[in-house]
Amino acid sequence: MADEPTADLGFAKVDLDRAGRTGDPEVVFGQGKTPPQVVAILRTLHERHPERAVLATRLADEAIEALARELPEAVVDHVARAATLGPLPAPRGTVAVVAAGTSDAPVAAEAALSIRVHGAAVDRIDDVGVAGLHRLLAVRDRLVAADCLVVVAGMEGALPSVVGGLVGVPLVAVPTSVGYGASFGGLSALLAMLNSCAPGVTVVNIDNGYGAGVFAARVARQSSR
Repeated sequence: MADEPTADLGFAKVDLDRAGRTGDPEVVFGQGKTPPQVVAILRTLHERHPERAVLATRLADEAIEALARELPEAVVDHVARAATLGPLPAPRGTVAVVAAGTSDAPVAAEAALSIRVHGAAVDRIDDVGVAGLHRLLAVRDRLVAADCLVVVAGMEGALPSVVGGLVGVPLVAVPTSVGYGASFGGLSALLAMLNSCAPGVTVVNIDNGYGAGVFAARVARQSSR
């Protein structure tokens, strides 16, 4: 296996050399996979690269229980519904993960863990939504100090526009599926962020904390050079 870029597990062909091509390791997307499949892929990746953390996201309760039994050294983030196996890298650069409200915490936590696994430090700034702008203004110095921002919001999705108008730090917005019926499962927030009048706002898909985390970590790592 050491000389092969792919491990064929029968149900999946595991990419063992993604870090060599992109600088970022393969990640296990747990949604839709059985607990044994999650365990097998995570174990295979860890055996190939024990020197760095492997990340598994979108884990069901059954998968988390299987990891506890089969890979007790794995560290589970119950809020993010994700797990890591292996040592986290030394951080280069800092990403501020800014969450509008407590209900956005699972997506913010997924982004934060993804950032750490992909090599940057995290500054968590929680519960600073637009319903209380004084809370956001009080942390502006932390926003300016970051190399990149991940801004997570549901409801009407206004927070990234406000942050984008306050600072010139690279910003990736994450719409969440949090909200009442007319939010359409995060579609309203997604469209609001895509239509932001604040320049420099990049947007990922609904609830995609992982994608935002990888992007932000890459920006932070580049900025720290």
